[in-house]
Amino acid sequence: MYYIGFDIGSSSVKVALVNALSGKKIIALHEPQEEMAITALQSDWAEQDPNSWWEYVCKATKRVIREAKVSAKEISGIGISYQMHGLVVVDKAGVPLRDSIIWCDSRAVDIGNKAFEDLGEEKCASNLLNSPGNFTASKLKWVKDNESELYEKIYKYMLPGDYIAYKLTGEMNTTKNGLSEGILWDYKEDKVADWLLDYYGINPSLTPTIVQNFTNQGEVDEKGSQESGIPIGTPVIYRAGDQPNNALSLNILKPGEVAATGGTSGVIYAVTDLLKSKESSRINNFAHVNYTPKSTNVGKLLCINGAGIMYRWLRNNLGEESYEAMNKKASKVAVGSEGVVVIPFGNGAERMLNSKNIGTHFINLNLNQHSSSHLCRSALEGIAFSFVYGMEILKDDNAKINVIRAGNDNLFRSEIFSNTLATLIGHEIEIYNTTGSVGAARACGLTDGNFEKFGKNITENDHVMTFVPLKNKEPYEVAYQHWKMELEKFLNR
Repeated sequence: MYYIGFDIGSSSVKVALVNALSGKKIIALHEPQEEMAITALQSDWAEQDPNSWWEYVCKATKRVIREAKVSAKEISGIGISYQMHGLVVVDKAGVPLRDSIIWCDSRAVDIGNKAFEDLGEEKCASNLLNSPGNFTASKLKWVKDNESELYEKIYKYMLPGDYIAYKLTGEMNTTKNGLSEGILWDYKEDKVADWLLDYYGINPSLTPTIVQNFTNQGEVDEKGSQESGIPIGTPVIYRAGDQPNNALSLNILKPGEVAATGGTSGVIYAVTDLLKSKESSRINNFAHVNYTPKSTNVGKLLCINGAGIMYRWLRNNLGEESYEAMNKKASKVAVGSEGVVVIPFGNGAERMLNSKNIGTHFINLNLNQHSSSHLCRSALEGIAFSFVYGMEILKDDNAKINVIRAGNDNLFRSEIFSNTLATLIGHEIEIYNTTGSVGAARACGLTDGNFEKFGKNITENDHVMTFVPLKNKEPYEVAYQHWKMELEKFLNR
């Protein structure tokens, strides 16, 4: 038997098939081959047609079944991961009334900021664990204010993963963790934040029925089966936003466990069981995939915009053939890059820096002394230092860090980057070769609540290496303090 997992991204839809017993990946692929289009009708807007996600889910599913040479009848469960914070609005027939306003759309920023001011920081921080911000609830308010005729036709609002589950099953429902992503969940009351909806003038009846994770959330109906190729009656068992799901994929399930991602941007996701936050404007808090009223596991998410994009920019502009070649160059330079400092925040305003946009800076370059090797080393160190800085913020916001697990991406494959991070944090970094779609598929096996078995499967199937803190921490600490001093100069301007 097999489980199938979907990861609904903004660039593509990833699909994976895993062995239901062992968790071993059978096949993973994506559609389309090129990136999906994002419509920007105005500056800072971003929209996608939800039906395009469904089209690629169906196309990729049929490819998976065909290329893996398995019978669709052997698929016994469906897991869904999806781009967070998006808004899908449908009429009573389940037809989208407009394109989805997706995660990187900024049109609702002012709405969320005003709500935060009017409702009060204390109320939002204690009940929502977040500012309403530019999340799903605020985006729905924007539709109400700016597309009133369309708003009157809305039967339900959904997250992107909810819509795919609906297309499979014909049932409109959502999850606690999904609602928390939209800043629609009241942790104190353990229910939908109706007081926020009331403030926005939104009818609570627009909220879909809430279902639990790791249970039957609905079964594939005749229409869903005909279009996707998945047999009628196959249950949707799991769904989560991409970052909580990435954490699950890395076996991040308990307080003290931290997931780190080093893609274009960097993400640090720390699990805690403390329902409080004093950094609600710099850190996002979401109900984790295994959140319950008795086991209040919350994911503290901190994003670093200037991460892998910094190293990619350097590669492109140095004309280097590969990251491996850059890493080799960097290894020729001592810790601290002989005084060269890179401030890597050139990818927009950084939420962890209180939404300041300070840009990227190369500091202390000596044209007679320094070479491209120094640039490579200082870039890797600068990105690693930004992760350390972010983890210090998380620790200050009641997060414990006992172990860090990360995917096998370009940054974490660099010994300089990973050794710098592990040494300064003082904890091991475990590297795993897994993906969000594989994690979503494996999550179907958690109906038995056996998280130990789930974690063992990940360790046995995906562990690549472990970076251990180096004994000689001093040069790394000196370099980090130097970097932080330079950063403070820009923050205090």
